[in-house]
Amino acid sequence: MRTIIECVANISEGRNRASIDQIAAAVRGVPGLRLLDVSSDASHNRSVLTFVGDAAALRAGVGALFEAAVARIDLRGHRGEHPRMGAVDVVPFIPIRGSSMDDCVALSREIGAEVAHRFGIPVYLYEESASSEARRNLAEVRKGQFEGFAEKMKDPRWKPDFGPPEPHRSAGAVAMGARAFLIAYNINLGTKELAIAERIAKAIRHVSGGFRYVKAMRVELADRGIVQVSINMTNFKKTPLHRVFECVRSEAARHGVAIVGSEIVGLTPAEALYAAAEHYLRLEGFSPEQVLETKLLEE
Repeated sequence: MRTIIECVANISEGRNRASIDQIAAAVRGVPGLRLLDVSSDASHNRSVLTFVGDAAALRAGVGALFEAAVARIDLRGHRGEHPRMGAVDVVPFIPIRGSSMDDCVALSREIGAEVAHRFGIPVYLYEESASSEARRNLAEVRKGQFEGFAEKMKDPRWKPDFGPPEPHRSAGAVAMGARAFLIAYNINLGTKELAIAERIAKAIRHVSGGFRYVKAMRVELADRGIVQVSINMTNFKKTPLHRVFECVRSEAARHGVAIVGSEIVGLTPAEALYAAAEHYLRLEGFSPEQVLETKLLEE
């Protein structure tokens, strides 16, 4: 069986199209690697690059990504709505086929050590790769962001897993690890009131009493004159998209606000969308085998 591991790298650039294209081209040019998607958001000032390959191809691909990104992204002048601590902010590895979570944990540690040595960037292991429970949650690792990381790293508890004891002067630090599939899902609200988005994010995120497999924060989309609830769905099978959507709609209605749209950032499993279709269409006895394209791929 062919080994396929997915990497969903987040970089802190979502506005400079030339830089994004050059970074994507560096990844695309790696033999044995397939770049599946590049999604950029100007308000977040962030792009997500999704690529797949075996372990060897991913080692080369992540190296090419860092080489291109570090040369083009300087966090000293970076501004955006999304929290960030690095030019390449987070690099997760997800087992897809012919690989296990343990394989991805080992790979994240190998590549993390290589990145730290080659680029002089502190590397923090998170999620399944975390060296301690305190580092499992990406939000905890990233807390303080680029501007506060030099001070944060003076605390022995935040010594990096690999690399120097201070952030790279322009590229900061990076979180790297193995994790299950995650859906980045944003819901846009027809209001300018950030406080409403924050109340809704608090209502649905796990750490404040919401859904077990949901992380959420408020985001201002100033160019559109609206706000957004930006969500990470860490287990769409146990907490499906439609359940979160309906909760957000209900909470927004309490404030007299409507949902004006939602978006999926990057790629998502078809199963997540099938579940939403089954729910909203009230489908009875639905099977993914009824989807024409799925059936054709079986031939």
